[in-house]
Amino acid sequence: MAMATHHQPKRRRFSPAPPPLASLADELIFLVLDRVAAADPRALKSFSLASRACHAAESRHRRVLRPLRADLLPAALARYPSASRLDLSLCPRVADATLAAASGSAAPSLRAVDLSRSRGFGASGIAALVAACPDLADLDLSNGVDLGDAAAAEVARMRRLQRLSLSRCKAVTDMGLGCVAVGCSDLRELSLKWCLGVTDLGLELLALKCKKLTTLDLSYTMVTKERFASIMKLPKLEVLALVGCVGIDDDALGCLEKVCNKSLQVLDISNCQNVTDEGVSSVLKSIPNLLELNLSYCCPVTPSMVSSFQSIAKLQTLKLEGCKFMADGLKGIGRSCVSVKELSLSKCSGVTDTELSFVVSRLKNLLKLDITCCRDITDVSLAAITSSCTSLISLKMESCSHVTSGGLQLIGKHCSHLEELDLTDNDLDDEGLKALARCSKLSSLKIGICLRISDEGLSHIGKYCPELREIDLYRSGGISDNGVTQIAQGCPMLESINLSYCTGITDRSLMSLSRCANLNTLEIRGCPTVSSSGISEIAVGCRLLSKLDIKKCFEINDVGMLYLSQFSHSLRQINLSYCSVSDIGLLSLSSICGLQNMTIVHLAGITPNGLIVALMVCGGLTKVKLHSAFKSMMPPHMLKNVKARGCVFQWINKPYKVELEPCDVWKQQSQDVLVR
Repeated sequence: MAMATHHQPKRRRFSPAPPPLASLADELIFLVLDRVAAADPRALKSFSLASRACHAAESRHRRVLRPLRADLLPAALARYPSASRLDLSLCPRVADATLAAASGSAAPSLRAVDLSRSRGFGASGIAALVAACPDLADLDLSNGVDLGDAAAAEVARMRRLQRLSLSRCKAVTDMGLGCVAVGCSDLRELSLKWCLGVTDLGLELLALKCKKLTTLDLSYTMVTKERFASIMKLPKLEVLALVGCVGIDDDALGCLEKVCNKSLQVLDISNCQNVTDEGVSSVLKSIPNLLELNLSYCCPVTPSMVSSFQSIAKLQTLKLEGCKFMADGLKGIGRSCVSVKELSLSKCSGVTDTELSFVVSRLKNLLKLDITCCRDITDVSLAAITSSCTSLISLKMESCSHVTSGGLQLIGKHCSHLEELDLTDNDLDDEGLKALARCSKLSSLKIGICLRISDEGLSHIGKYCPELREIDLYRSGGISDNGVTQIAQGCPMLESINLSYCTGITDRSLMSLSRCANLNTLEIRGCPTVSSSGISEIAVGCRLLSKLDIKKCFEINDVGMLYLSQFSHSLRQINLSYCSVSDIGLLSLSSICGLQNMTIVHLAGITPNGLIVALMVCGGLTKVKLHSAFKSMMPPHMLKNVKARGCVFQWINKPYKVELEPCDVWKQQSQDVLVR
């Protein structure tokens, strides 16, 4: 009997499915990663660790590199070949050898390099950078006090350079600037601020060779009238800053009467002490298309000078901080500058209700107004401002002491479009805050030293201002945990809060703030009942925290520092003076790679040996404030080594003072000082 044969069915072979990301175009992946980064920058790292495909996609996506240490630079450049911008602001010292080593890994797509906060490199390092990045278009060498003409000569080899900052490169002279002018004729933006070695000779060559310049900063340089005319003849110049130039006087400005620069849009001659109202009047005739003019701390504002503003009919921004107004000077602005959208009268003298009311009634397009410390104005001015300028988006009026709480209520009733409001040191009360809650677009609110506000008023802000990102409650003693909780719950996008000397807050406030994931700045100086328990909540919940001030928070100890070292990897600046932190806590803080600025004064638990170890371990420090008593206890070679890494020491010799003055007592003492 034949046996039946059973055929085994053939097994089908299934080819492995391609990775999900392989079927997506880079443009779509990058769009997703852009949104991920906007929501939480830390999520990009998690994404890159998910798979090899994710790792590769994130490598191609990254455009900006910001390494925590200079020695990581070669690896970072190799890891991200599509990077177009290199930001070394977190690296206080970048040696020539580091730049040379990184040159072999430099991405051909690199177009911008920021070395503005780095030291330790010179001409040879810049030469390596030039060789590796021939297409560099943007280079920031600000604060390179050791960079001289040799370094400038290497910069001159970057033929495609369009933006260059040499601010505070005080060793650069006309020879170095001449090399740059000849080699980088394609420059569009150049900053020579505080380049004291540059004279008319270098500026003349610059004006001759760099005809494409649109932005030029000559602040605090030795420019004189002999070369000022040449600068003003640059055909495409749009922005010119001459802050604090002692060589600019009425003669220099007067020589331009026959020169017409139609391209210039922004002129800043603030702090030019040798310029008078006559010089200002003469220069305005030659720049008819000016959009922004800064005359802060320059000269008295006279009716004749203001009448010359009629020749710049397009003017939109006028800054007159610290100026003295002569009779009818302010009224003249209302007649001559009807197109102005931004007006700054901060710390001006001679600002009265009559003149300010007239000005705002004429400036129908006004969007930003700064009347900080205009102490003679009253509710009359505020009534005129709120009735005439209902489209205001920014109002700064710190220390306007004659404005009453009733006057401040007018702001909320009539200026509902406000996004920025500064009422520091004013007679604001809870009714005023209730009125301000109508400004639902507020993103920045400063109400420090407002002694009449309480949790009740703050609750209205938390309920109706969901877009708030910054709030300053400095020394507002009526605030407690309930008010802070209302802000934390109602303003989820909060990024910065100042609760210094609000002695009524406790760890409960910090627990509520820990739910604000975007919080990057927390100031709780002089809050004696806050402890490490609250700081630990902040460390865990606010991973973007970069600035923390806990001075005179006596209950914060090593436990809080351990939590910060574990979770607050974005921390850049901390003040822990008077805290109960010992060597253990300080050493744990030193493990935060990006920490740059520490203030350590009157820490009873710190020993010289503990401080030495912490300073040696924390390699990214750029500034440390210490009590002068430690200076003699620190080995000179250790201080030398830390300074060589780019760290600056500031020695403080303040006596130990624990007492916290009540807010009202402190305010009265401050006013007494002003009266004197």
